[in-house]
Amino acid sequence: MSITRRSFLKGLGGGLASMGLAEALWQSPSWAYQVPAAKIKNAAITTSICPYCGVGCGLIVHSSNGRLLNVEGDPDHPINQGSLCSKGQAVFQIVNNDLRLKKVKYRAPGSDDWEEKPLDWALHILAERIKATRDAHFIEKSPEGVTVNRTEAIASIGGAALNNEECYLISKLMRALGIVYLEHQARL
Repeated sequence: MSITRRSFLKGLGGGLASMGLAEALWQSPSWAYQVPAAKIKNAAITTSICPYCGVGCGLIVHSSNGRLLNVEGDPDHPINQGSLCSKGQAVFQIVNNDLRLKKVKYRAPGSDDWEEKPLDWALHILAERIKATRDAHFIEKSPEGVTVNRTEAIASIGGAALNNEECYLISKLMRALGIVYLEHQARL
């Protein structure tokens, strides 16, 4: 049998297609088979997301008795597939750091020293001040008589550590408060 140009190209195309499909069809469903099992005994394993930037790399967190023991990249996560950048590798230090502030530092108006206050107190004061500022500067109608329902005395600045869902919720909250000045650090 003689091989024609057409039969050669058909065979070549079929072979290349089957080689490409073979990798997709017989590949393991996850990368976890390449990662050795954790060497931390009796630790609870939880998945999480890296808090540093908006990429959303997956983390595997090992903890025991409420204490963080280890943080590593999640090999099953579709974004990072087990790898982490230098900041993601140091995420362990966010929790296990003696210098981490666990209370709010507050300096009263006219004072020159800082006081430690609980976080619940700070959230309550913040909510009161936002409400007072919004009520004092709320604009119902523009000078032309058009209903605008906004306040121009408060602004919101987002950061790169927020993912899409968090940005969406923050923007919904700001719009509900009537805040029109929404900005992001990437534009500044």
